[in-house]
Amino acid sequence: MSPLNDIETPHRSKPARSLKIATATDETSNSNSSSSLRKWGPAMLAVLGVLALNAYLLGPTGHKIPPLSDQAQRRMQLGAQRTADALALTYNKKSEAENVRNFKQSRNLSEEEGGVLEYTRRRHRALGEYVHVDVSDQFSLFGKVTVSLIYFAFWVFLMFPNWFLPIGRPGIALGGGLTMVVYRYILTLSGDGPTFYAEKVIIMEPLFLLFGLMLTTIYLEKMERGGLFDKLRESLDDPINWKRSAKIMAMSTIGSAAVMNDSVVLIFSGVVVDLCVRHKVANSLPYLLSLATTANIGSALTMTGNPQNILIVSLAYDDISWMEFASNMVLPVFAATAINTIMMFAYYGNELFPGSSGFVENMGILFGGNRTPEMLAQEHAYYARNSNANANMDESNVNVDVTVPADNGQWSLWSKIQVCVVTMFLCFFAAGFDVCVVSIVAGCVLMLVNAYKRQHYDPKPDTTQYDADGNPLPPKKTYDIDGNEIVSAEEEEELITESETTLTEVDYGLLLLFIGQFILIGSFNDTGVPQAFFFATMQGCADQMTSVPCVYWFVAVITILSNIASNVPVVQMLAATFPYATPYDWMQVSFSATIAGNLTMLGSAANMIVAFQAAKVGDRTFTSERHAPFGVPSTILALYGGTFLLTLVHFSPECSEKLGDCD
Repeated sequence: MSPLNDIETPHRSKPARSLKIATATDETSNSNSSSSLRKWGPAMLAVLGVLALNAYLLGPTGHKIPPLSDQAQRRMQLGAQRTADALALTYNKKSEAENVRNFKQSRNLSEEEGGVLEYTRRRHRALGEYVHVDVSDQFSLFGKVTVSLIYFAFWVFLMFPNWFLPIGRPGIALGGGLTMVVYRYILTLSGDGPTFYAEKVIIMEPLFLLFGLMLTTIYLEKMERGGLFDKLRESLDDPINWKRSAKIMAMSTIGSAAVMNDSVVLIFSGVVVDLCVRHKVANSLPYLLSLATTANIGSALTMTGNPQNILIVSLAYDDISWMEFASNMVLPVFAATAINTIMMFAYYGNELFPGSSGFVENMGILFGGNRTPEMLAQEHAYYARNSNANANMDESNVNVDVTVPADNGQWSLWSKIQVCVVTMFLCFFAAGFDVCVVSIVAGCVLMLVNAYKRQHYDPKPDTTQYDADGNPLPPKKTYDIDGNEIVSAEEEEELITESETTLTEVDYGLLLLFIGQFILIGSFNDTGVPQAFFFATMQGCADQMTSVPCVYWFVAVITILSNIASNVPVVQMLAATFPYATPYDWMQVSFSATIAGNLTMLGSAANMIVAFQAAKVGDRTFTSERHAPFGVPSTILALYGGTFLLTLVHFSPECSEKLGDCD
């Protein structure tokens, strides 16, 4: 071989090396593309499916929208006449404020008291003066645009807080609220907008409820080891991943229907994270999604499941009973729960079915009782860990006192007290008492019990100091100004108060988060942009929103508005815009506004609570970027599946009996 060949040999190898690098880069790029497609593909297909379905039913330009039916036209005429007659009534100005405030109690007035017309007048005043005050005509175009831009900027900040400075959602929401207050004041001075009354847009009931629930939850968890909270945690535990997820979903669905979705997620967010830590789960997102999504779906079943349902029953023109509400919702909620569960098991099959080869084997595990080697290893580790824990407990527990908690399944005195308080809480809630008052009272009762327990039963903290060899040091002597020794009596020992311990664990940041959001949303709604969006998108379907095929476009619009302007303000807007909506109309509004909460992180308060509570204990996997790929397709499928069933099977009338169009 010539020297020339020796010199050229290295140069011949460089293109091959470059080719290898380029090939590896292409493979990485293709892998990232396929991963992104797998992650976002179902969401994009679901959105395209919604657009295609509505384009087919209504036409690309809406030319297939059916004309108003005779019944719809008659309802509009009766409604306009009823409003005019009600406003023409004379009233006692002295008692007017109280009557309007308590208009819900006037739904069944006698003829001597004014009957339906007097109820209509009071309700009309309440809808116009309390629920929604239309001040959009007082904004200039500049004011509307700039307020909307500020709102959407902070909406993005709240949706993706990790993209910006590490302030956190409570700080972002509070900063956004204060920014909106200052800017609205500037608009008022410049004549581009009306006066903004920030205190009126802050809804106090959810804040009181959250504070009471946090207080109750903290004392249920911190009062004793092995108490009621730990027993609830054990009831959800299971060595098999998919069974643990199924238990969480079942508990969340039933609990949200019985109490309220915010209550359930506030109590069990920490429990779910603790279970994930106990089982050394690498990805806790499926379990947190199991809790949040089914809490929203289950809350759609009853009128007390979430704030918007409570508001709907209060603002509806006709009576809607608890049984009527639940009977309409049972089939759609069951279908939505089934769809969400199937989506969960399919989308997170690798995490919930470790070692499984795919969908077919997952079905065999679900219905055939099969196990993979990885699942068997998890079971063996779980039972071995429990056996060791029980053995250690038996060695340490020699004398058992009724007031001392034990991990062997027995109920201590304090656990029984917790059960009594929780049972009374549920009974008062079911009896119709104000849930805010009930939750705060329950927390205060548990606070008193915990303070008494710590003072009289808990062991006193050991203040003995030790030297380097472990020998106890004599107590330090103190002297007065004259050099005399001060003998401190044991009974004069300073007590540790609840303000120094448990009350400091209340998540005041979560309350600030909701206050800031209320201010942002209230200012945005003042501009009239959500109302304009509703009528611009609904067009001819606005006055027949729940009739087929308009209902399928209606639920899409409500879903968008619920995630942008929040579901409670959307319900308030619809109540003021369509004051004589039928009970069936409200069933569709309730279902769509509730299920829409699963679409994005900001879609419902339950999602925000889960994310906040999980982050508080160090788990930050529940983010907007990770929520949306599952939330979008699951929500759309559950929403349209349930809506289809609700249009086929419903028990609420498609007319208003009080308005008189059911004849």
